[in-house]
This record gives sequence, C-alpha cells and structure tokens, in this order.
Amino acid sequence: MLADEAGTDLRITARGGTIGADVSGVDFGQPFSAALVAQLHAALARYKVLFFAGQHITSAQQIARGRQLGELEVHPFTMEKLGGAIFADAANPELVVVESTPEKPTVAEQWHSDTTWRECPSLGSILRMTHQPERGGETMWADMSAAYAGLDPATKALIDDAAALHDWETFRRHLRRAGTPESRIDELNRHYPVVEHPVVRTHPVTGERCLFVNAGFTVAIKGMDGEAGGALLRHLYAQAENPAYRVTHSWRAGDIAMWDNRSTQHAVTGGVVGHRRLERVTLVGDRAF
Repeated sequence: MLADEAGTDLRITARGGTIGADVSGVDFGQPFSAALVAQLHAALARYKVLFFAGQHITSAQQIARGRQLGELEVHPFTMEKLGGAIFADAANPELVVVESTPEKPTVAEQWHSDTTWRECPSLGSILRMTHQPERGGETMWADMSAAYAGLDPATKALIDDAAALHDWETFRRHLRRAGTPESRIDELNRHYPVVEHPVVRTHPVTGERCLFVNAGFTVAIKGMDGEAGGALLRHLYAQAENPAYRVTHSWRAGDIAMWDNRSTQHAVTGGVVGHRRLERVTLVGDRAF
C-alpha cells in the first residue's frame, strides 16, 4: 500500500501472471497530487495495465486527469471520416470514442499496439467505459516483455538487432471505403510515411526488452525477403495469443483501464450484444529504441 502526499491510500493488487493490477484509493474525479502521478507512472511501468473500478466521471474530468499524467495526443485518423466505430469528440479532439452498436457491431479484434505507424508511438492510454453491453466486448492485453523472454535463443538472436517497418494501411483502407479523396490520402501519406522501429524495443523506465511488432501495423522486417520476413512476423505476432502472457478485463460502466503501449498489445473479444461505448485519451510517447 502506498500513500500520496494528500493522504490518499493507493492500493495495488496484482491480478496474477505477468500483467495487470487492480488499483483502489484513486478518484479520477479529483485532481491528482504530484506524488500520485509519480506512483501511477511507476505502477504502470511495473504492471503494464492498471484497472480502476467505479470511476463515474465526466469526459472533462478524464481529459483533465490525462493531462496531469502527460501530454495528450490527437489521433489524426479519428479526425477524418472513417465511417467506423472509432472517432474523435468534435469539441475535444484528444478524446476518442470507441463504440459498437447493434447497427454497427464493430470492435478491434486484431492484436495491436497503438499508433506504431508514428515516429513516436503512443506511451499509453486511459480508457473508460460509459455504456456496458449486454455481453461480449472484453478487452485483452498481452505482456510483450514476457513474450520476448519466452522466445527461443535462436529467434532472439535473429531479431535482437533487427528493424521493422510500420504503416497505417488499415486506416488507409477505411478512408477509401468512406470515400476520402485520394488527394487527402496522399497528403496524409506525406505527413505519416512508413516508419522504422526496432523489432525488440527497450522500455525506457524498466529496461525490459519487449517485442514491438504487431499484426495491425507492422508490414515487413527490414532487409528480409517477403517470404522469410513474413514467416518470422507471423511467428512473432502469435506470441500475443499465449494465455500465459495475457490479462482479460470484463467491463462494467465506470471502469477505467490504463495501459502501457510500449510493453503491451491489446485486442477485443467479439460477440458484442447491445451498446458498447468507451472514451479514451492517449499520452504522447517517444521514439522507440
């Protein structure tokens, strides 16, 4: 148990395995002290995903707490007309809405790390459920430092100094389906060209080595031919599927999950029945190394 400078008790209970912890003694409706901010960042680096129950707060409060934890990013493609289930709040572009309805039952079922197509991918996100579906739509996170540690020595030797290319082709397809003019897509291509990141990144806080390729946005391993590189990437992608590296959260309205995008991947289970809606703010990250 830890206490912040205002006397609030911060209680952290690991969920077991290698990833995830439940946190109590934190009220997202009230300003955080500097000590609490430091404690949350330390806990995030250690446990990778933090869960907070009963946080019935406003969007403005979520944005304010996010800004206390770091600079908030604006996701460029949520500002476009994607025609899907992820979009930015018009009044607050830092706030991303993730929604599935009976008319548009869409969830992100593919394992991925957010915005790895950026030169500086996201540090992490704070996600709050506002509408709980009747069933389905659990979120899973995978510990990519445990995934790297579990690889055989030959694979580690192959990837330790390798680089991979990341692209936003998934969003490009959504934009084209939504009728976005090619001139706008060309403009976005110039602003967000294919980027190169290490296949294995070093966590800047813990020093852990983490697999940093994902099926959502990694398109190739630099210097490897398509067949060999593709086979290796598929093997690395599959590590997120290992239950030993995973934590799953069954949402209730008012729950908040805060995750470290540098050391995790996430995906959502299907089978959503009813209205599922969450709001997310995301912290600006730095260059992977």
